[in-house]
Amino acid sequence: MVADEPTLARLMTAAQGGDKAATSVLLSEAGLWLERYFRRRIPPHSIDDLVQDVLIAFYTKRATWDPSRPFLPWLAAIARYRWVDHLRKVYKHESQELMDDDASQDSDEEIVMARVSLDRLFGQLPERQAEVIEMVKISGLSIREAAEKTGQSESLVKVNIHRGLKKLATLVEKAE
Repeated sequence: MVADEPTLARLMTAAQGGDKAATSVLLSEAGLWLERYFRRRIPPHSIDDLVQDVLIAFYTKRATWDPSRPFLPWLAAIARYRWVDHLRKVYKHESQELMDDDASQDSDEEIVMARVSLDRLFGQLPERQAEVIEMVKISGLSIREAAEKTGQSESLVKVNIHRGLKKLATLVEKAE
């Protein structure tokens, strides 16, 4: 059944009065109308989600409908607002993906440049200090794991990290 304006208005009046059967039929008919409404506005894979979103909004706002006014323009207004929200979300997501793609290309270059700079700085440190800083601060190993891999005691690893970071800070300050 494809309901017309007067039928939908009668169903809505009954639904506002608490008639569960009228509410069920109204939601079904409104869903069909919304599918037709969105068919030319959004891609087919998004229609069901948007129809459900509008039906939820419709159901929660059903008390705001004025029975002296036409029903379909009221429903269309809700649909239009949800459609615009949907478009904003889609375009925001797509533009974010574009920015993420640009950022990943930029960040790859930045990562390489940072690594080259870090390698230059590490070249100015004693090898044991650079090695434990790399393991603990960059690779994320624990002090114990770094000690086991290098053969240094845990205390010596801590001292080498402290001294190495202090020297790196001095080198960076001089470079600025």
